[in-house]
Amino acid sequence: MAQSDSILSVEHVSMIFGGLVAVNDLSFEAKRGEITALIGPNGAGKTTVFNCITGFYKPTQGMMKLSRSNGDSFLLERMPDFAVNRDAKVARTFQNIRLFSGLTILENLLVAQHNVLNRASAYTIGGLLGLPSYKKSAELAREKARMWLDRIGLTARADQPAGDLPYGAQRRLEIARAMCTEPELLCLDEPAAGLNPRESLELNTLLKSIRDDTGTSILLIEHDMSVVMGISDHVVVLEYGTKIADGTPDQVKNDPKVIAAYLGVDEEEVAAVAGAPATAKPSAQKAEAPTAMVDATPLAAAAAIASAKPVAPAPAGKSAKAAPKAPKAKASAAKPAAKAKAPVVKAPVAKSPAAKSPSRAAKDDLKLIKGIGPVNEGKLNRNGVRTFAQIAAWKKAD
Repeated sequence: MAQSDSILSVEHVSMIFGGLVAVNDLSFEAKRGEITALIGPNGAGKTTVFNCITGFYKPTQGMMKLSRSNGDSFLLERMPDFAVNRDAKVARTFQNIRLFSGLTILENLLVAQHNVLNRASAYTIGGLLGLPSYKKSAELAREKARMWLDRIGLTARADQPAGDLPYGAQRRLEIARAMCTEPELLCLDEPAAGLNPRESLELNTLLKSIRDDTGTSILLIEHDMSVVMGISDHVVVLEYGTKIADGTPDQVKNDPKVIAAYLGVDEEEVAAVAGAPATAKPSAQKAEAPTAMVDATPLAAAAAIASAKPVAPAPAGKSAKAAPKAPKAKASAAKPAAKAKAPVVKAPVAKSPAAKSPSRAAKDDLKLIKGIGPVNEGKLNRNGVRTFAQIAAWKKAD
């Protein structure tokens, strides 16, 4: 089969727990011989999708079709979990490491081959009698286990308990154990969770070698964007169980909806971020979309915008109602002039000289700062930020 063929097709899958919609009408494809990443904020429904694919959950509706390289097709939503691995050749790992910590590293890899060994032993009888067919299968199982120990760098520790390994090595061992089942689709649930940068780089190398050397297709859930963007061929983004983006890593990381989801922008601002008109006035434009996705609060995002283009505070003692063209005008004549000039004000002016300790009444129009809309202005106000002088005084550490 061609490398571009689909190995997994998910069509209109929904998973509902009582009144909670965990996955909502999800459709996507994973290509054969590629690494497909499923990403999104916490609680987006990524692990629920994995549980549906691997048979732990039965979806409320929808279809999941897996096509093997030999031409066989399987509808995963109709299969029990053990048959998804045995017949459809789908293997997975979990967020929490699930090794047999009391067994040795080698034994963990042999246990993964129990289907082959059970058949060769005629379900224990052949093993008890020492039949030649069982001895041959057992030797092949040990050779495969030693081969994967070499690939993950644990050959010298093969006889040590798996529970004695450091965390990063346990992650690699769990992936090797899944590969001992000879899957055509390997599902990895946050394989880089808890790894340091060096271990993440080693993981990237391992996953690329699995894709390139064995032809195994990989579907992974991951929060580490350095892993996702470094190895993925295809990225699907979920938010609240709904797909919001689907494409290459470059397309996804520059998608305004994805940026809004990762920065925590409220729903009323997503439309403005995704489709702000080109003719919008400078004072009403939203912030330019960042090119890298990071987990951040709206307050931190606003601080980053303000620190990039700080607004200088007005000199102390000046009044916000002062009009440069009519300094001596009477109060009754000055009010209409101030209203007429308000739409074309380019520089914000502080309303109160008490910038360091503003009172509840002292408040500037923070929306004049590029990138701060009404929602983020409210969030800044609730965090005690009410004037331009406070924002201008922020340091890089803030």
